[in-house]
Amino acid sequence: MRRGRAVTQLPDVSRAPTMTDVARVAGVSHQTVSRVLSDHPNVSAKTRAAVTQVIEQLGYRRNSAARALATRRTHTLGVMAVNTTLYGPASTLAGVQEAARDRGYLTSAVTLGTATQGALAEAMHHLAEWGVEGIVAVTPQRAAVRALASLAAPCPVVTVEGGHTLDLPGVSLDQHLGARMLTEHLLASDHSTVWHVAGPCDWLESEARTEGWERALRDAGAEVPPPLRGDWSPLSGYRAGQQLARRVLAASGQGSSPTAVFVANDQMALGVLRAFREAGLRTPEDVAVAGFDDIPEAEFFPPPLTTIRQDFASLGRRSIGLLLDHIEGRTSESKHLTVAPELIVRASTARRISTPQE
Repeated sequence: MRRGRAVTQLPDVSRAPTMTDVARVAGVSHQTVSRVLSDHPNVSAKTRAAVTQVIEQLGYRRNSAARALATRRTHTLGVMAVNTTLYGPASTLAGVQEAARDRGYLTSAVTLGTATQGALAEAMHHLAEWGVEGIVAVTPQRAAVRALASLAAPCPVVTVEGGHTLDLPGVSLDQHLGARMLTEHLLASDHSTVWHVAGPCDWLESEARTEGWERALRDAGAEVPPPLRGDWSPLSGYRAGQQLARRVLAASGQGSSPTAVFVANDQMALGVLRAFREAGLRTPEDVAVAGFDDIPEAEFFPPPLTTIRQDFASLGRRSIGLLLDHIEGRTSESKHLTVAPELIVRASTARRISTPQE
């Protein structure tokens, strides 16, 4: 009597396939399937391909709850973010969440309007109840970083924008360098000095941008005008622009007139540009204007805006990488990582040609 080949029994289609089903059909052990799913290096390419084919054939989906019980890992990260109605924090939050997904992690996010110690503690407690393995805190205000540092965190915490001020592990854009790049760009375009519309004084980004602007002027031996203060909104930029326009018109070509302005974000720069237009001033012919952030609309401003581009995707990747280093016990190269800015030059700062009267 001839013997037929053994036929592997497929699982009952009336229920969801299990890891045991995958192992049986693929002809491997349960542990081998687990290693393939965890992308373990000690699996041959041939076995990995065979198991992957069966996973796809059966439509197997890993049970996250069972996985968490078995490994004590939830593969979920928490994100706390403050002031996400603003472009910078909102884009940072999106970058962090995308980077977490790319690394195979889910995210649970809590957004806060204010970053008091009580609000941060409540958010951290909420995330801990969800079983997050670590937290990324988007804390661009000095008070928020202080409040965060005072809390007893239930898991590793990494900050985005601000952790370096209190020696917390974190990632940030080099705001100081970005402001220097813009200021030096304007000075190189034959402006004797550069005026500044700063952001709110309690924001670390605003503080660093103002410091970078001032240092660039001092290093060049240029006059440091008194900065005007805004609140990141176009309206505050508009009001600052009105003040600057009055100075330009009052100077009447006598040499002390503002000819270049670095505005601490693109939204305020939009307000400055409108104030100048209403006063009959041309940009960049009468006053050059530069912003910061490179929001999607910046290249469509009238005129297109010179600005600093922030790499929010890189901020996200590096913050998630740093957090996973802490979670998994790896030694990081640095406790605080910095992302380089990029100068984007557009028509709003076209090179100025000096006249004989100047």
